[in-house]
Amino acid sequence: MFAAPVLQHDLDVDVCIVGGGFAGLNTALGLVERGVGRVALLESRVVGYGASGRNGGFVFGGFSRGEDALLHELGGERARQLYGLTTQAVRTIRQRVDAYDIDCEPVDGGVIWANWFADSAVLKERQTLLREAYGVEWSWQDREQMRSRVASDRYAEGLYEASAFHFHPLAYARGLARVLATRGAHIHEHSPATGLCRDGRRWHVRTPQGSVRATQVVLACGGYLAGLSRKVDASVLPIATYVMVTEPLGDRMGDILRTPAAVYDTRFAFDYYRPLPDSRLLWGGRISVLDRSPIEVERLLVADMLRVFPQLADISVDYAWSGLMSYASHQMPHVLQPEPGLWVAQAFGGHGVAPTTAAGELVAAAIAHGDEGWKMLSRYNLSSAFKPAGFVAAQASYWWAQAKDAMRDRFEYLSGRRRSAR
Repeated sequence: MFAAPVLQHDLDVDVCIVGGGFAGLNTALGLVERGVGRVALLESRVVGYGASGRNGGFVFGGFSRGEDALLHELGGERARQLYGLTTQAVRTIRQRVDAYDIDCEPVDGGVIWANWFADSAVLKERQTLLREAYGVEWSWQDREQMRSRVASDRYAEGLYEASAFHFHPLAYARGLARVLATRGAHIHEHSPATGLCRDGRRWHVRTPQGSVRATQVVLACGGYLAGLSRKVDASVLPIATYVMVTEPLGDRMGDILRTPAAVYDTRFAFDYYRPLPDSRLLWGGRISVLDRSPIEVERLLVADMLRVFPQLADISVDYAWSGLMSYASHQMPHVLQPEPGLWVAQAFGGHGVAPTTAAGELVAAAIAHGDEGWKMLSRYNLSSAFKPAGFVAAQASYWWAQAKDAMRDRFEYLSGRRRSAR
């Protein structure tokens, strides 16, 4: 278990990072690996407290914004470059797990995108798009192959991404923090940044019991906004995601999954789940403006799980939790410099394990070497999230997408397409 002290004195460093999630940790490690010796990281609670430590642990390429939208907005070359940053990030995570001997239970089983509906067109279109526009191959899984891997009547075909893997995200976050601590970075937990101001040519970051003076500051707060920059905070919506873990299933895991792959489905409001090394099932899904209690999370997710695996009706849940992530209106990360010496890495929108690594590398390269690769994301700026109306709009949009999925599902059932597809 990693633990870091409260900041109770004044520090003078080159870079101060606010936020101990994946974006902050990866930026810090990118700096240290590039030889920046004086780095401080401030975390208001504990490392990995938010969505970084509370997500499904899927490690694969891409952003929350769909590949087709990126292609339309950016053109082929720039879209491929951005997508390539995330596939390189997957390789970087693998390398760091191995190089730093991080015990985070990696499972090299790939990821399956399972078709919830009878019509396979959406899978064929995405498979073709990824192959032709991005040079990425997701292999086709027909209905027989899907049933041999996932014992559920819920799905038709699927796509399999073999280069992906999954792991224990909180263990990985704490592992990164341990690496940073051993390499001389100043990490302080329970040390919220309460103020940020210019101090001549440098920045002054205040905490309740100490302060940090730095040449560069990186705001990587995700869904837990620090109130340090009104413009930065106004550009994102903190949105909750829900996850639970069942009791150990033992041999019963084979009754539902005959694959080490992680799985998510084709709906907008999709389920995602994966088998854990101790034979428990991790299950996640839903997005909401409400950060619900563990009891409420369990009630919602158990109902979702039983729609897919009714054979688990007698299984109990060991843990359930929620965590806040940050969404931008354009569904892409903020990786930018709103003013000299102040950097932002946030808004990964529920698809952040690889993109946060990519963002950390971009910001670290910019600070350490003046690299301008971060400008590839300059189109996706700090546009207003229109709070508080943005929360209402986001929840309404989610409910509408969820309703459309349900209507389509009902139509397929009534028309007999679902019965014939299974």
